[in-house]
Amino acid sequence: MERRQFLRAATAFSALTAVEFTPWQTVGALAREVDDFIRGPAVKDHPLRQISPHVWIIFSPDGFPTPENQGMMCNITFVDTAKGLVVVDSGASVQIGEMAIRQIKKAFNKPVVAIVNTHYHGDHWLGNHAYVAAYGDSLPRYAHPGTIAAVQGVQGNLWRTLMEQWTNQATMGTQVMPPNRPLEHGAELKFGDVTLRMHHFGTVHTPSDLCVEVVEDKVMLIGDVAMDRRIANMDDGSYLGTLKAYDALEKTGSTIWLPGHGEPGASVLQWNRELFEGIYRPCEQAVKEGRPIENAKAMVLKDPRVASRARDTKGFDSNIGKYVSLAYLEAEAASF
Repeated sequence: MERRQFLRAATAFSALTAVEFTPWQTVGALAREVDDFIRGPAVKDHPLRQISPHVWIIFSPDGFPTPENQGMMCNITFVDTAKGLVVVDSGASVQIGEMAIRQIKKAFNKPVVAIVNTHYHGDHWLGNHAYVAAYGDSLPRYAHPGTIAAVQGVQGNLWRTLMEQWTNQATMGTQVMPPNRPLEHGAELKFGDVTLRMHHFGTVHTPSDLCVEVVEDKVMLIGDVAMDRRIANMDDGSYLGTLKAYDALEKTGSTIWLPGHGEPGASVLQWNRELFEGIYRPCEQAVKEGRPIENAKAMVLKDPRVASRARDTKGFDSNIGKYVSLAYLEAEAASF
């Protein structure tokens, strides 16, 4: 058993054996102190990269969390404004957040003045802990109301636990610091010389995704609404909703699409659109023709929009079956 596991188990056992003499509130406090004490290791430094006049990122080359990358799987974005730095998606742990703060302190003589979390998957908001610790609990943490409710509910501790499991407890010590200020579609945040405009299109990757437009730079921070060479997790999402969102996003005038996973660029939406069309439309056809899901999968794999992207798409082989199943079920529901 690893040292962190042993210490946590031993302390929990001690707390349980003391229940006869100790109020449950004290046991809970002890458990929180153990989590504070037993922390995963620091994350190595990842450099800042400038994308546009006001937008910088810490790029994550990995698409999925592992013990080796310690959960570093999501791009962390900073918008440099006259009022200070705005963080969009803070990373998957307090350790990742602390690493990011080290980097911005080297490059900027400015405080962080706000966070925006694009949705409730933990790799996009668990890093909030580090910023609250560094800048205070009054730091505004914005998100769609649905994201706030999800993190305050089941998704918060679920994602903290999942990230610990996936990284062999490298993220241990991270506390749930939910977003606390709601933003709806069309809302604007002004920070002196920079305007951030929010876009929400219903159910896309989740029911409550926000895309954040950096108006002056024509850059759209799209979270997981689209990814670069990785299929977005669609368990909580909608293929048709995603395609509809792409139609709306393309009308905004943005020229750079900055995803939560993968490289930013001008072709990110188009790459995703063709992949999703290649997955969903064959399933739609199979449902219309009364074919079973096995036939639909074969049709998807033969579709040139999918076949041409399979080799370069992270996690393709291990996930394509699930994505076809989800597309088939959505097509069935849409046919009624």
